[in-house]
Amino acid sequence: MYAPAVEREIKEVVQEAIEKHGYGRDAFIPILSEINHELGYIPAEAIREVKAQINHDGSFVSQGQLYGLASFYDMLSTQPRGRHVIKFCENAPCHIVGGKVIWDALRETLELDNGETTPDKKWTLVTTSCIGLCSVGPVLLVDDDMYGNVTVEQLPEILGHYE
Repeated sequence: MYAPAVEREIKEVVQEAIEKHGYGRDAFIPILSEINHELGYIPAEAIREVKAQINHDGSFVSQGQLYGLASFYDMLSTQPRGRHVIKFCENAPCHIVGGKVIWDALRETLELDNGETTPDKKWTLVTTSCIGLCSVGPVLLVDDDMYGNVTVEQLPEILGHYE
């Protein structure tokens, strides 16, 4: 259970996101993205608060619909993640140009499997179906920074940027 101060923080983050993006169905993903960005993930309490605030305005959305959106998109997370999230493209174009070698090196270096977070909460490692940079694969995204044509030799330097 969250402490009251955290509950107030969640309520405020949700309220600000709704005020910024509106109450319509087309605002659900931007609202959830804003919450994810502000809190680092979308806790169940935030989903309940979005439902309460949106439904209070006369619209209707179920908690299940919101959870479905929050859990479907790779850019959103319903679980706490590390301070730095590494998203690795696992699509065929990246795989063909050596993506598996990079993936294996990342897993070995960080001692993580897909979806895991380091015990110190510094790193989370996840795969994604496509980052949209197929012409420069293998590709990985660290937080909002994109890296293309990645080699195993570059990994220490890339990860070192986040020390």
